[in-house]
Amino acid sequence: MNLLRALLLLSLTAAAANAQFCPLGETERKIVTCKASVSMDDCRAEAQKVGCTVVRSLELIHAVVVEIPSSRVFIAETKLDAAANVERHDTDRKVRWLRNLPDNGFGAIDLNELTRRIKDTLPKAGAPAGGPQIPWGVARVGAPAAWPRTQGRGAEVAVIDTGIDASHPDLAGQVAGGVNILDPKHPDAWTDDEGHGTHVSGTIAGSGRSGGLAGVAPRAKLYAVKVLDKDGNGNYDDVIAGIEWAMNHGIKIANMSLGADEGSEPLHRAVQAALAKGMTIIAAAGNSGGTVGFPGAYPETIAVGASDSSDHAANFSSHGPEVDFIAPGVDILSAKMGGGYVSLSGTSMASPHIAGLAALAYATGATTPAALRAALDGAARPINGLTPDYEGRGMVLAGNIGGRGLNAGGETFAMASAR
Repeated sequence: MNLLRALLLLSLTAAAANAQFCPLGETERKIVTCKASVSMDDCRAEAQKVGCTVVRSLELIHAVVVEIPSSRVFIAETKLDAAANVERHDTDRKVRWLRNLPDNGFGAIDLNELTRRIKDTLPKAGAPAGGPQIPWGVARVGAPAAWPRTQGRGAEVAVIDTGIDASHPDLAGQVAGGVNILDPKHPDAWTDDEGHGTHVSGTIAGSGRSGGLAGVAPRAKLYAVKVLDKDGNGNYDDVIAGIEWAMNHGIKIANMSLGADEGSEPLHRAVQAALAKGMTIIAAAGNSGGTVGFPGAYPETIAVGASDSSDHAANFSSHGPEVDFIAPGVDILSAKMGGGYVSLSGTSMASPHIAGLAALAYATGATTPAALRAALDGAARPINGLTPDYEGRGMVLAGNIGGRGLNAGGETFAMASAR
């Protein structure tokens, strides 16, 4: 018996040398980036030496995420600093990414009430009975002017956010798939549980069927990339993994209506890698009224500030040389999780207007990041009285996107037929 106990103890000691187990108590996450010459398996093994759990791999940036007991963080950092295979390590913070302003109390409303409330923002010609309603922001960027030529068919947009309520009438049939990054055991559980991603999605590609609200690109397809929880929180590594998932699935446009006050080198590297592989990321500038948040502040993204219906810059809109465009972001009516509609304000509401415009441009043949940016640049017009720090190149107008002969599959459009 003593011999068996000795053998068991020896076995457990050997196992402990190769893997550590998280004790009860607080833990911290580190994003461990390995040198390019190191395999991902070896990178995981290196991180495992200092942590108790390798949470996930981030092949996009050649890194792994490791969980470390708080009591051992200093020792772990010292070992990582000395590890020959490790290029850098960064603290992986949990961030509240959503900084939306309070809603304006529209709540869940029926279609008759919807029609009454937005009638003053409809185009002068109005909408045929039973046709889609046009929110003021969609009208302001001139989306209906582009619809005879393209409504975004063939474009795919990843909504990196809180998920999407695909059962909403305006979004039914618009969502082609998705992933829940927060729950690896249930990756298909990407339904929205906060509401933010649903609202954003309606502005990008609401179908407007049965008299509902039309988005900027009503024939584009959406992908729900759930990286934020019901409180709008997520770790840097969750957002990075969302970018990686979208890129790996061949999606060329991503909307990120989220922002952090502080940047993260791994997040920046993910944005750079995604761009290098052909994905354009459109991001909210932020609602602090101060400097642009992250990832919008990175030069590889397209950062969007917010305007109101009088073409004034919203007082909450973050600003600076990083801003690329301005778009409607005050009192934006769009899909409400669970049904109906809600009015929200924020650069989170401005960004999806540009994502929808990018989908229209993609459908006219601007299928690379350089071509997309050039198409948006060429379609933008400055607003009198605004400086570039608030408007970038100005307001993008859909009617200026593309050229004659770029019919995107011969789409035709009549508002009454967009069901």
